[in-house]
Amino acid sequence: MINDSKIVRGKGVVLNLDNLDTDQLVPARFMSVSRSEGYSDFLFYDLRRLENGQFDESFPINIVKGASFLIAGKNFGMGSSREAAVYALCDFGFRVLVAPSFSDIFAANAVNNGLIPVKINQTHLKSISLEAQKNDTQCILDLEALLLKVGSVEITFDLDPIWKEKLLKGWDDIDMGLSHVQDILLFSKMLRSEKPWVFPLEAK
Repeated sequence: MINDSKIVRGKGVVLNLDNLDTDQLVPARFMSVSRSEGYSDFLFYDLRRLENGQFDESFPINIVKGASFLIAGKNFGMGSSREAAVYALCDFGFRVLVAPSFSDIFAANAVNNGLIPVKINQTHLKSISLEAQKNDTQCILDLEALLLKVGSVEITFDLDPIWKEKLLKGWDDIDMGLSHVQDILLFSKMLRSEKPWVFPLEAK
């Protein structure tokens, strides 16, 4: 769950890279780590480090500390469907992802973990990237209004209505299903009455 607020505020960090796949987000060798141990240390593990294992001080997320908005290039989250990539982003502190395009499975995983995928065009990406790189620029996302503001730039974006509902309520797929439990029970009762042969005979 992202938080109880419809508004997310924070610093933004710009990662000018396209086609970042889930193995770059979290290398496969860390996949055996328990979720309870956290994945923040593994985010962009190889990209953030030099060959000697030390942090690369020129890598954006090593420079901008405490950012909650990640602004990246197209095809973010491509590759395998590993949900650990989303865990790492969330554990690191990101709450909003902004990019021209996302892998479908990655975006669905993001929503189920309270991470908001904001899809914008290349022109808007350039504008907000320039704004985000200015000192003390604040990023604001209004989830209810589907409005993103980065510095002086304001952008409206589209989001699947079901995804929006899940994010606003802090739901995953199971929560969404449970919200329709009465409809499911009514349908089951109707079907049992009209087509009893569909259901197995109860043991005597």
